[in-house]
Amino acid sequence: MGASEFDEAYEDEPADRKREGRRPLAETLLTAPIRTLDPRPAITVPPTATIAESIRLMLDHGIGAVLVERDGRAIGIFTERDVMRWVVSAGASGSRPVSEVMTGDPQTLGLDDGIAYALHRMIVGGFRHIPIVDAGGRPLAVLSQRELVAFIVSELPDRAMNLPPDPTLEAHSPDGG
Repeated sequence: MGASEFDEAYEDEPADRKREGRRPLAETLLTAPIRTLDPRPAITVPPTATIAESIRLMLDHGIGAVLVERDGRAIGIFTERDVMRWVVSAGASGSRPVSEVMTGDPQTLGLDDGIAYALHRMIVGGFRHIPIVDAGGRPLAVLSQRELVAFIVSELPDRAMNLPPDPTLEAHSPDGG
């Protein structure tokens, strides 16, 4: 008995992957370190920076979080969620120091920690940004879930780039046509 249409549709994927020199996504996620992602350098503020200054930096750089740094070490993180929680919802004044509303002593990772581990920590911890620091706690980068999703999509170009441009449309064939 022949293979089902479902099996046939995916039959050529392993050969394509080998031809392209790609490893399976699960293997890549489990073995690749965070440094592979080349995360954006951290934007930092001192604890005395105002909430408004911190928000302005986030807007100017198109980022969702700034690290709060004292004496060369990351002591906190201020994120879009903090803006919603403290500024929008609780009415905190933009002139208050960011240290009053930041998340202090955030969980951190290093550049050599694994991508899968980073994703797991973010999901379990319920956060969208995680500081990347060196062995001395000095801020290097802030890894976002957006960067992780972009990486995963880049590892699945044939599948992700084949989706219809309008969610109300249906693909009529496996190649998106």
